[in-house]
Amino acid sequence: MDQLARPVRSVSVFIRVHPWFVTDTDDAPFGRIIRDSTGTLIRATMITAERIFLKPRTAAEAVAMACEHADDFRFLAGGTDVLVNSFQGTDGTTCLVDLTGIAALKEVTTKGDHLRIGPMVRLSALEEHAVIRESFPSLIEAAHAVASPIIRRSATLGGNLLCENRCSFYNQSEWWRDAVGNCLKCDGDVCIATGGRKACFSKLASDTAPVLIAMEAQLEVVTAEGTQIIPLESIYTGDGVDPRNLPPTALIQAILLPLGRGFRVAFRKLRPREAVDFSSLTTALAMDAAGKVRIVLGAVDPKPIIVDGQRSDDQAALITKAVKKARIIDNDPYPRLYRKEMITVFLERSFEELDKN
Repeated sequence: MDQLARPVRSVSVFIRVHPWFVTDTDDAPFGRIIRDSTGTLIRATMITAERIFLKPRTAAEAVAMACEHADDFRFLAGGTDVLVNSFQGTDGTTCLVDLTGIAALKEVTTKGDHLRIGPMVRLSALEEHAVIRESFPSLIEAAHAVASPIIRRSATLGGNLLCENRCSFYNQSEWWRDAVGNCLKCDGDVCIATGGRKACFSKLASDTAPVLIAMEAQLEVVTAEGTQIIPLESIYTGDGVDPRNLPPTALIQAILLPLGRGFRVAFRKLRPREAVDFSSLTTALAMDAAGKVRIVLGAVDPKPIIVDGQRSDDQAALITKAVKKARIIDNDPYPRLYRKEMITVFLERSFEELDKN
């Protein structure tokens, strides 16, 4: 096993650095990797659990490594979600499978009547591809709405689709949750937002998922059993505790978008600030050349809300249907009723935008 795949033992010292960074040299980005008397790599950190960092070179090798550590691992893409959750204490995974060395997952190609986008394409890099700029500009718009320019240079498209659901009572520091009490999503027995004990309503956090679903995107997924193609929306369960139903060791190999449909998409995002903040409401309204209409809502339910129709349908009826399907609770900086009202506002403006064009 090469050095990158070797476990690193941690020892307690007076400084705290993140436990995940291992390099080919003895210098780590957030602290010094040192060796004990036996030559074993040890890290200056207050975290004493053993950590394993694996770096596959193919998708098949990544899935095989995941299967070996199926009970306690995470795929690492840009790290903008996984590493933050580790710091907050909401993810105690001790094994990371780093996907950054798999070149095939970074490609953007055309295959048949679909555009094939690798899940490791950085959000900031989507605009560099002419076919995306010309055929799917709304995907670039949605990607630009994610976080900040610095984060978008690390964050990946696949990672954004799998971004962990969020809630004001879950995405807090460990000491905050200890003081208030753990919720259903953090091994507690009650939803702090609703007071209920049966369901978690942490909200879908992805900005790119609504736009991609509006354009009927599919996923090419690799598992130990083989490769399959599934609709993107099918991976979201609607359960805030376990928001996705992909097999634990499954790897997204590509995002597929249909070419030649003539999609026109209106995208909108509600958030306190124009940068950095996660969404309080995301809407995507798509019309294709044949007159098919699809409304997709994000951040108002544990899964995307989808309403299909035709251009000839009553717009108000389609909007009302979308509003009624959303399970909005007070787990966001904005009040529940305001977010609910803004669904209608955003969709009315989106219909007006597309009707003008």
